[in-house]
Amino acid sequence: MQLSIRRAQSCAEGAREAVEAFHAGVAQAKMALVVFFCASDYDLDAIAAEMRQRFAGVPVIGCTTAGEIGPAGYCEHSLSGASFAAADFRVACGCLDELHAATPSRCQALTSTLMRQLERQGGTADENHCFAWTMIDGLSVREESIVRFMQSAFGNIPLLGGSAGDGGRFGRTAIYCDGYFRSDRAVFALIATDLPFRLIKTQGIEATEERLVVTEALPEQRIVKEINGLPAAGEYARVLDTAVSRLTDEIFMQHPLVAMINGVCYARSIQRVNADGSLQLYCAIDNGLVLRVGRCAGLADNLDSELAAIDADIGTPQIILAGDCVHRKLEMACSPDRQRVEELLQRHHVTGFGTYGEQYRGIHINQTFVGVAIGSGGTLP
Repeated sequence: MQLSIRRAQSCAEGAREAVEAFHAGVAQAKMALVVFFCASDYDLDAIAAEMRQRFAGVPVIGCTTAGEIGPAGYCEHSLSGASFAAADFRVACGCLDELHAATPSRCQALTSTLMRQLERQGGTADENHCFAWTMIDGLSVREESIVRFMQSAFGNIPLLGGSAGDGGRFGRTAIYCDGYFRSDRAVFALIATDLPFRLIKTQGIEATEERLVVTEALPEQRIVKEINGLPAAGEYARVLDTAVSRLTDEIFMQHPLVAMINGVCYARSIQRVNADGSLQLYCAIDNGLVLRVGRCAGLADNLDSELAAIDADIGTPQIILAGDCVHRKLEMACSPDRQRVEELLQRHHVTGFGTYGEQYRGIHINQTFVGVAIGSGGTLP
């Protein structure tokens, strides 16, 4: 059968060569949208110039990553992505710049513009036929407010996506829209289709019993200074029966802080210990929040179960457009289940990127795999 989504991934060293190979893999007549994910150590100006030339007249959005997922697997220096045929998709794209100054009214205005654009194309803007995909500067520290504003404006239309990455450097992330890369930006694609689609959110985290109360925090900076009235790093280390000096990225990955909401764990992953003994987080934090220390378990089993449910519901998807937390990538790298996870991603046509945070229905979260699986309306070859 003829597929309406084409996926590709290039591991070429040079930016222009990577875009050339990517274009050769995804180009099709009358594209409604092209989405790409690229390593941040490419020459981004060269990527942008080549994208403008090769996809002239086509809406193209993209971002830098903490790893790229595509037909070649989970890679470190590559360009992956997909094209969506106009025959099956109606798409409206737009971006928010200067996130530090974004307001609810600006978000509402952008959402209204996207809805009008979609309706002019004949797209159905409701939750049964439409979803919104976002990529946002992963170092902006504005994900929580931006996605909350946008989800409120979209109403029942689900918003999901991920925070752009910069490998393991945490220096600068960039979003591509309107032909150029910029930081302090978020891009949104409102996508309507009659093809079946399903949202995915999965994580393999269990919460321990001991409660930790945030007694001093700097919410706007995502910093926890005190837990239970004591220096945050020391109290976190105590629960794990270790010393602050022994806290590493691997420990942070294996033991995220979690908030329990209606019996479900929502990870608040730790980025680092600051010089003053505070904890720098990837996600929102506030005074009085009750947390627990989590324990990673069953990443592969959880993913397998979620993807099996997708298969049973809509068949093997043409694509799962996904954001996968950089901490899950680190967990997978040192897991005996790594090959199994890679095979699951490839078998289910996962295309996406390693993130600094994930967005799901307007909530910014960590250490989670989020995505949208799009079926074919038939049986894939």
